[in-house]
Amino acid sequence: MDENTTGKAFGHRRNASENPPSLAFPRRTRMDQKIVHDRFHVMKLASEAVDKVRRSEHRKLKADGDDRLARSRYLLLSGQESLTDAQQERFEAIYSQELKTGKAWAYKEMLRDLWHHEDAASATAYCKDWYKRVIHTKLTPIKKVARTIRERLPNVVSYCTHRITNAVAEGMNSKIMSIKRRVGGYHNPENFKTAIYFYCGGPDLYPR
Repeated sequence: MDENTTGKAFGHRRNASENPPSLAFPRRTRMDQKIVHDRFHVMKLASEAVDKVRRSEHRKLKADGDDRLARSRYLLLSGQESLTDAQQERFEAIYSQELKTGKAWAYKEMLRDLWHHEDAASATAYCKDWYKRVIHTKLTPIKKVARTIRERLPNVVSYCTHRITNAVAEGMNSKIMSIKRRVGGYHNPENFKTAIYFYCGGPDLYPR
């Protein structure tokens, strides 16, 4: 995923010819306060960046006969709380070797702490510090995520004020798409609408 594609995830497209942004962050406006970027999408971008670092490093290591990153994707992209003891042990073995992949994972985990802040002001300060740490590394995929977050920072930290996500809406949309695939599509929009109401509206079918 290139930088333009990454920007699209937040409804923004960056011109590839633009210079890297400075450390000056955008000002917060009243309109920004009404927009909340979904934190799960932000973390998805970060996880994808970690995986790009992992795949790149794995190719280089494998060329030298080093297979230590083979089958490590799940270990690095899953939450530590979901790993078994054996998986945790293997993760620790990989992380302790100070590979680029381990560093990328650490920055991704630091970003997770952003969502625990109680207000947008403290979240903004935390994110600026995270950005400064990341932007001076050689981890290009992670740096692209940092720049994308920087461009939409007010909308990202708004989560800490409103505590909302679009998970419910996305779940509903997924269910609607599942209904459509189940019958190979609907040629009649009214039939499609009726099916959506039936499966998603929770109708009471018991006789009174």
